[in-house]
Amino acid sequence: MGGWRDMPAEELEQQYSPSRWSPRMGPEEVIQAHLAATAAGTQRARAGSQTSLHVPYGNGDGEKLDIYLPTDPSGTFPVLVYIHGGYWQCLRGIYLCGHSAGAHLAAMVLSTDWTEYGVMPDIKGAVLVSGVYDLEPILHTYVNDALNMSWEVAQQNSPLLHIAPAAPAAAACKVLVAVAQHDSPEFRRQSREYVLVSTGRSRDPPGWEEGLRPCVQLAGPSPCWILPVWITLTLLRSCLRTATSSLR
Repeated sequence: MGGWRDMPAEELEQQYSPSRWSPRMGPEEVIQAHLAATAAGTQRARAGSQTSLHVPYGNGDGEKLDIYLPTDPSGTFPVLVYIHGGYWQCLRGIYLCGHSAGAHLAAMVLSTDWTEYGVMPDIKGAVLVSGVYDLEPILHTYVNDALNMSWEVAQQNSPLLHIAPAAPAAAACKVLVAVAQHDSPEFRRQSREYVLVSTGRSRDPPGWEEGLRPCVQLAGPSPCWILPVWITLTLLRSCLRTATSSLR
């Protein structure tokens, strides 16, 4: 199979449309099942925790976050920041978690030289699920109809292109890179290349292929393709990069 540059436009659209890769449902069914599973999971989470909902972190209508706290918030506890997917449309002891476009944003956090902003976030680890780490292929798909992203913007905001050796004093963190059993070959390629570049490897890490195993079925209609079942645990050189990219 050739690279993404050799794919016909229709094939590239297929590769970057996750909802088309479920073996059990059609694209629209996948989307509806995902929304239903997400809504049900949100209700369960809110029922079992204290919450502060729709907390603004910017001036835009969509710039809000939900905060979930333990029912007994006494003492210290870690913070998990989850960044949802959707192709970018819709601190101490911090753990990052992101899916799809959310995994891209989490990877950008890891690739940012935060010393430029006068801060040193204490990021302990990250989970990146079915992420997009090289944005250039997106320029040639339907996704860019809404984003209007230029080649320069894609290059500046591709985590794969902005991984650099860390400053010696920076503390390393563990990163879990995962893809789903039925993700497209392009999504798998992007995760694989991110792992290779991040770890300075020229070959797949041990256990990469063996990590591909049948997904565990969840109760309810949640689609199989969202499960992180192809997993490799990598120790990145640091969570504080001296890369030229930043979240501006």
